Amino acid sequence: DLCARKVRPAVIRESLQAMQKQVAGMENPLVEAGSFTTGHRVAFRHQGKLVEPIAGQFMFDFSPLEKVVMSSPISTPRPESPSSDVNELFARGIALEEDPNTQAHAIAVYQKVLELDPAHAAAHINLGTLYYNRQEYPLAEKHYRQAIEVDQRYALAYFDLGNVLDETGRVPEAIQTYNTALQLAPTYADAHYNLALAYEKIKEPRKALRHWRAYVKLDTTGPWAVHARNQIQHILQADGLKMVYSAGRN
Repeated sequence: DLCARKVRPAVIRESLQAMQKQVAGMENPLVEAGSFTTGHRVAFRHQGKLVEPIAGQFMFDFSPLEKVVMSSPISTPRPESPSSDVNELFARGIALEEDPNTQAHAIAVYQKVLELDPAHAAAHINLGTLYYNRQEYPLAEKHYRQAIEVDQRYALAYFDLGNVLDETGRVPEAIQTYNTALQLAPTYADAHYNLALAYEKIKEPRKALRHWRAYVKLDTTGPWAVHARNQIQHILQADGLKMVYSAGRN
C-alpha cells in the first residue's frame, strides 16, 4: 500500500496520471506496470525500465536482480553509460542515503558519481537534497542548478531549487522557479502547494488562492489538503470583509 509507505495521496494520483500520459493505452499503471516507492515519490517498472513519471526520468533499478538503468529524459533517452562503476556507485548512494547514519558516506559516493559523469542529473538532485536536509543551502542550490543545466525540462529540479530559494529568503525567485516547474508539469501538486505559500509570504493572497484551489483538486484528503482548504476559506473571508469595508466607505 503506497499510502502506508508515507507517499502522499496527491503524489500517487499525480504519478498515475503522468504514467498514463507517458504510455498510450495504459489504463491502470498499478496493475499493468509494477509500482515502487522512491523516497516520497512513486516509480513504475515498464518494459524493463524504472520510470519516475512526474519528472519524466528513467531511474536506477536497484531491485534484488540489480538491473540498473541510466538516468535520462523519457522523451530523449541517451545510451547507457559504458562504465558500470557509475551505475553501481549511484545505486550504492541511494542505499546509503536511506540511513541517516550513512548519509555522509552517500554524499561522498554521489560526488564520485559526478566525477565520473558530471552530466548525471539524478545524482545532482540526490546530492542537492542531502545538502538541503543538512541546511547546507549554497551546496544544495549548486547541484539543483547543475541538474537543470543537464536537463532543462526536469520539473523536480526546478521544484527543489524553488525550495532552496524560498528557504534562503529569495521568495520572488522561488515563485518564478515554482512557476517553471508547473509549466513543465501542470499537475505537480507539491509545486502548487509551495507556490501558494510563497505568494502568501509576499502578501499576494489572491494569487495564492489560485494555487490552493489547484492543490485541493489534486489532493482531496490528508493534512495538507485540510490546510489548503482552510487557507482558501481564510482568503475568501478576508477578501469578503475588504469588499464590505470598501463598499461601506463609498
